[in-house]
Amino acid sequence: MIQTLFGSVEQEPSLLERLKSGVEKTRAGLVSALEDALQGKKEIDAELLDELESTLIAADIGVRTTDEILERIRQSVERRQLGDAAGLKGLIREQLLEILQASERAPARVAEPPAVILVVGVNGSGKTTTIGKLAQRFRNEGRSVLLCAADTFRAAAIEQLEIWGQRAGAEVIRQPGGSDPSAVLFDAVQAARARKMDYVIVDTAGRLQTKENLMAELQKMTRTAAKVIPGAPHEVLLVLDATTGQNGLEQARKFTETSGVTGIVLAKLDGTAKGGIVVAIARELNLPIRYVGVGEKAEDLLPFDAEKFIESLFET
Repeated sequence: MIQTLFGSVEQEPSLLERLKSGVEKTRAGLVSALEDALQGKKEIDAELLDELESTLIAADIGVRTTDEILERIRQSVERRQLGDAAGLKGLIREQLLEILQASERAPARVAEPPAVILVVGVNGSGKTTTIGKLAQRFRNEGRSVLLCAADTFRAAAIEQLEIWGQRAGAEVIRQPGGSDPSAVLFDAVQAARARKMDYVIVDTAGRLQTKENLMAELQKMTRTAAKVIPGAPHEVLLVLDATTGQNGLEQARKFTETSGVTGIVLAKLDGTAKGGIVVAIARELNLPIRYVGVGEKAEDLLPFDAEKFIESLFET
């Protein structure tokens, strides 16, 4: 089952196969490299641990998480719970799953719609495309969706959102370019409530996490949403480009500090061998991964499931 803002929905049967396809590069960079390092090895020695360290860091698992994994391996060897290299792959798999599951949290349940989802991120992360895919997913679940074009700085963003809205059958609330984003948000949330819509998905301007005035604007939008609907926004989703690796982790850290991020959407996972950033985000920030993008099509935004993700990496 997949947890949503309105409860559980059935998990699509093809999820594992589609994940396997989406993480091919990461599987090659992480699991295949692990298998190469372990091939023919019987003894767990310093040389093997160095190889494992290089492999994990190259996959963007992160230095801190890699150190923790290696320390657990050393302890297992000392306690004679792990006798040879053959068991290492299973132990690493187990640890990665534990880290991902530790950060999993169901979204806050929304008793009365509309649910307001604020989508944030830096320029070029895939924000607007993700919103379109998310709208399509909700529509496929039988939910009504209103899109809010609160990226008023970039005319192309409004046009792009309208194209996605047409594809998904979702109306877009917009104002002229240069309008106050909070005013557009106010209109959209009011309209959604009046029309008894299920979801309002808000597109925000791409901004660097270091620009304090733009981050303050996000905080203003959050306050505006809460004035119309107490408790809104119900989700603040940060879209990260998986190909940016550790830079994405720093983005996530800053956005979490300033805009109350409740979950991560990892876009473009199919385009990188550094999908280990999923683990680094979960471990470093204790944030749940809500969705992963594994392609260009509307249906290529998949709900994240820790067990399925690890299975897609480690099983052929």
